[in-house]
Amino acid sequence: MAFERAILQKIIARTIEPRKFIQVLIGPRQVGKTTLIKQLLSKTELPHYFVTADDLYAADTTWIRREWSNARLQMKQAGKGEILFIIDEVQKVPNWSETVKKEWDADTFSDTNVKVILLGSSRLLLQKGLTESLAGRYELLNLTHWSFHEMRDAFGWNLDQYIYFGGYPGSASLVGDEQRWKDYIRRSLVESSISKDILMMTRVDKPVLLERLFDIGCRYSSQILSLSKVQGELQESGNLTTLSGYLNLLREAGLLSGLEKYAADIIRKRASKPKFQVHNNALLAASQNLSFGELRADPKAWGRFFESAVGTHLINSSIEHRFNVYYWNKGDYEIDYVIEQGGMVVGIEIKSGKDSANKGMALFDEEFHPRGVFLVGTDGIPIEQFLTMNPADLFKL
Repeated sequence: MAFERAILQKIIARTIEPRKFIQVLIGPRQVGKTTLIKQLLSKTELPHYFVTADDLYAADTTWIRREWSNARLQMKQAGKGEILFIIDEVQKVPNWSETVKKEWDADTFSDTNVKVILLGSSRLLLQKGLTESLAGRYELLNLTHWSFHEMRDAFGWNLDQYIYFGGYPGSASLVGDEQRWKDYIRRSLVESSISKDILMMTRVDKPVLLERLFDIGCRYSSQILSLSKVQGELQESGNLTTLSGYLNLLREAGLLSGLEKYAADIIRKRASKPKFQVHNNALLAASQNLSFGELRADPKAWGRFFESAVGTHLINSSIEHRFNVYYWNKGDYEIDYVIEQGGMVVGIEIKSGKDSANKGMALFDEEFHPRGVFLVGTDGIPIEQFLTMNPADLFKL
């Protein structure tokens, strides 16, 4: 029996309900959106019509109207009172949201029971269309990278495997051949995400600059670097505003974020050096020349993977549970991650070695009076426990 993610039951429940909202499922590439829809269709008796714009390089709004009409026709020919119409990678169609709004409103007016699910892998482009044209007509479901407990339950992975190989389910069968696995992550997954979800969909004047920024960001995941220093390593001209914009595109594609330093005011947050953080530790591992065994035997290198794995859990949980993720430092002292929700603040420090002492925790507590400051790892919350919990629960303690 195929593994089922928890969000499947929520989608099934919403398709059973009377037609009221367009369901919008957003998530990075290769996290199982299409598999989830296949599982949905196997569990419902609703007739369905599935189309994808992923490979339609010349798609336009006429295509959406034509396919929507085909869905209505299928419903009538089957003698059914409703149909599930699913459009994959809808953001690839220029001005898609206006056409979806028009067709949806026409069905609402005529009591035509076409239930709609939209899938997409670019949060930036999808959410722009949703807010501009479809306000009040949709519900948003975020599908994130796979968590530790999902990879454990689906593939029997242990904690060390997850920390190194991350959470791409499609790559799980390749981990026995690390070079093949790294080639798959780099070429099939990353190159496709950058070319199809960023370069084809957004104006990028310096694509080589964006790709190099991504490479550096992956290699330095969980580390703080100034963009001016990164600019020097890139060996290509590009101002800091351009780099910041490219980092935002990578974040919206579900690949890489530049976390801001936590501060009391937003200006200081935005002026801070970014802390690079991959959204999936597979991206960090694929950027390294060392093998799983070699990295596991190096306490310093493994400590960085350890910290980055916690960062991926926070980043992906923040999307679902609506909290912000930062870091904090003052001189030589730091807190690895800071999460904030509704005015409540929690500090999280990571320790993978023997020494769990950290004066930064006391300094952060003194300056910001957070809800709590928690240690994950040595002498604190076991990382296996932390990676299976909802970090937002820390706000309740």
